[in-house]
Amino acid sequence: MPQRETTMADLTFRERLLTGEPLLADGAMGTMLHHESHARADACFDAMNVDDPEIVLAIHKAYVAAGADLIETNTFGANRFKLAGAGRAHNLALYNRRGVELARLAIAESESERDIVYLAGSVGPLGLGIYPYGRLSQAEARAAYAEQLIALLEARVDAIQFETFSEHRELLLAISVLREMDAELPVIAQATFYHENLSYAGYPPARVAHDLYRTGADVIGVNCGSGPAGIADALRQMRHAVPDAVFSAMPNAGFPEVVGGRILFPASAEYFADCATSFVNIGATLIGGCCGTTPEHIAAMRRALDQPSADFVDLHFGELDIQHEDQAPVQPTELAERLAGSQFTVTVEMAPPRSYHTEQLLSAARRLRAAGADLINVADTPAARMKMSAWAVAHLLQSQLGIETVLHFPTRGRNMLRVQGDLLASHALGLRNLFVVMGDPTRIGDFPDASDVNDVAPSRLIDVIKQGMNQGVDMAGHSIGMPSSFTVGCALNMGADDIDREIRVLRNKMKAGADFALGQAIFEPAQIRRFHRRYRELTGADFKLPVLMAVMPLRSLRQARFLNNEVPGINIPQAIMERLAASADARREGVLIAQESLDQMRGLIQGAYIIPGGDYDMAAEVVAYLKRRQIAPANP
Repeated sequence: MPQRETTMADLTFRERLLTGEPLLADGAMGTMLHHESHARADACFDAMNVDDPEIVLAIHKAYVAAGADLIETNTFGANRFKLAGAGRAHNLALYNRRGVELARLAIAESESERDIVYLAGSVGPLGLGIYPYGRLSQAEARAAYAEQLIALLEARVDAIQFETFSEHRELLLAISVLREMDAELPVIAQATFYHENLSYAGYPPARVAHDLYRTGADVIGVNCGSGPAGIADALRQMRHAVPDAVFSAMPNAGFPEVVGGRILFPASAEYFADCATSFVNIGATLIGGCCGTTPEHIAAMRRALDQPSADFVDLHFGELDIQHEDQAPVQPTELAERLAGSQFTVTVEMAPPRSYHTEQLLSAARRLRAAGADLINVADTPAARMKMSAWAVAHLLQSQLGIETVLHFPTRGRNMLRVQGDLLASHALGLRNLFVVMGDPTRIGDFPDASDVNDVAPSRLIDVIKQGMNQGVDMAGHSIGMPSSFTVGCALNMGADDIDREIRVLRNKMKAGADFALGQAIFEPAQIRRFHRRYRELTGADFKLPVLMAVMPLRSLRQARFLNNEVPGINIPQAIMERLAASADARREGVLIAQESLDQMRGLIQGAYIIPGGDYDMAAEVVAYLKRRQIAPANP
């Protein structure tokens, strides 16, 4: 007997995603219920699964009839905290179970030309925030998500759709709860971005995409927050950051307006039809609608997908001038959180290119991130050589690859007016980790006659940043609108010849508010212990400032001799010289030396600052080794 040919109807939701064929989801549920039931916009719509099931069922049927391949349950806010606000928390399991039953019933009773219509359980944020940016503890949040997810899993859905998460760390927590309960159920993870395409906590789409991709979510994407143009911009950034992911895009029908006491959305169904093929061309596999979209919008998108034309609507619009009086609190940088949590942090220095081409640099950064680098340090005119702006490189790394950077910020060559303007520009670009350093004198570089003005020493600039700008004022005491949120590092040479002077200068930097130090490369780990002892003798206290210690994997004996003889502050022991000279593979020996040195520094440093000297493959080897070893945090 011949075997029956496999059709789309035989495919699971995950298998259907892997075909690459576009899938059309449904549109808004909340705004539809608001209009159809004439309920208040802040009503408990999840309770309608029991109180007004006919309205919910009719909306589901309308979306199926419009051609949706995926509909989602009316359970977006069916968690204990949102339901408690309406006095409904005791019926949580009932609302979630009934939400699945109504959606299944709509699929069964509807006449659809689709091979199969899949069902996703909708899960939204808890609505109260998680400490320290909300009142809920992580344990409370995990318990609340588990409670709702159990109800949805028991009712049997084809996937879970986490949506409208403007705080993506809450989204990561919710996904982790699901994975602990069911490791196989497909996950759709959608973040929401607002002003300047940033999350509520200030993260760009690229960073959010990387974090979501690492969870193993089947689909990552963006919904709500803005209309198609804003969603398209965020989608482009996410796709550029993780091109191998499967993406979704579900925009609002434009920006809402209140007319006659009702919330209306301006984007027409015809416009959404044009946008459907645009989203697919950008890279989305799953598309649909969010607030303000209706079955008419979804039907128009269905027609566009079924009869694609050569026309492509460019959703690149100019920046919209939307003012927000209430600015969201700025999230600490990843580096700040790692330092606060005593997590061993691995960062690699990258020098900007000597041209405007960045392809090789971005490719190297991808390799470093894949090896396990937590951050990238971006040097600013190292050795006073003409290079691309360090700001541009740091911004590219963060926006396109989603990896956080530490921007080197030399005081040399900047007067105080420019210093403060540059700091504001850095913050506006999302570059909030700074390494404040004097910088190399111009006389040693490409343009020895260039201005070498220096209005402020590093310790003073650290004070300006931490005690001034991070408090909301400039050096003259004038308001800068809102406090900045820089994490600031300083330079430290634990192997300095005049160790007492080094400690005096360091204490000035610490008093100014330095959050961490980047240590000058040391090839004798015993020097770190000597530094700690001398610091304790001079101050009567233990040294506790987090140090990311520079490590320079040596490529050859010739390089080692050059560093030892011509670079101030670098002293390479004779034993290392002899090892390099005796090795048949000096490059491999250099990597081993770097790895051994880091092992000997265990417990004395809180991170590694790898300086690759242009050989990023060597740096990646050291990074990967560190990640395998999981070196302990500092505790000398």
